[in-house]
Amino acid sequence: MDKLKALYEGKAKTAWETADPNYVVMEFRNDTSAFDGGKTASLARKGLVNSAVDEHVMTALSAAGIETHFERRIDANNVLVKRLQMLPVECVVRNRASGSIVRRLGVEDGATLAPPVFELFLKNDELHDPMINASHCVTFGWASAEQLAEMEALTLQVNAVLAPMFLAAGMILVDYKLEFGLFEGRMVLGDEFSPDGCRLWDATTLRKLDKDVFRQDLGDLVESYQEVATRLGVVLP
Repeated sequence: MDKLKALYEGKAKTAWETADPNYVVMEFRNDTSAFDGGKTASLARKGLVNSAVDEHVMTALSAAGIETHFERRIDANNVLVKRLQMLPVECVVRNRASGSIVRRLGVEDGATLAPPVFELFLKNDELHDPMINASHCVTFGWASAEQLAEMEALTLQVNAVLAPMFLAAGMILVDYKLEFGLFEGRMVLGDEFSPDGCRLWDATTLRKLDKDVFRQDLGDLVESYQEVATRLGVVLP
């Protein structure tokens, strides 16, 4: 399906309008950024690898009965997705303590969180995606109480599928973010699932396999992402 005009350009993806108003093309670019754009790079094959991992994960979630916006992969870097009415709320699930929760709460880095912690953040680059709660969402109209309950339930369903899937591939799914939107009145998982939006550690050594490799100069980011794909059984060109 042809891309017509850009609807939205994020740090690493572009959403393109198509001739069908119900669908958009999501392009995974090679751009990489960290620290709110303070560190950037363009890395060959990154978009291709993220697109392949996203296809694999979305297919697994669909097979588990979770509706996603993913329709099909068009080519190496582009996928066709449903055009959702996105809710400006990021749902974060944490299976291990790392990153901001350690800084905020002083808990031990790497501590197992049982049950997993569920958090909400406002999707707003200018405000650096601040942490919010359900009261904020309802008062300011970002999401209703009913929508929030459905988003939390779906997020935990996703976690019940993905955490064991990654562990079976020798990786700990430390934490990640999900975004949801409405399609024909239904709550649907949108955006993407790739190493860009989650923390992944080797289950034995705790070696980082996610964007922290780029943030902390721990090695070759694309090689790490390709390792994630290979462990999941994704065949890359």
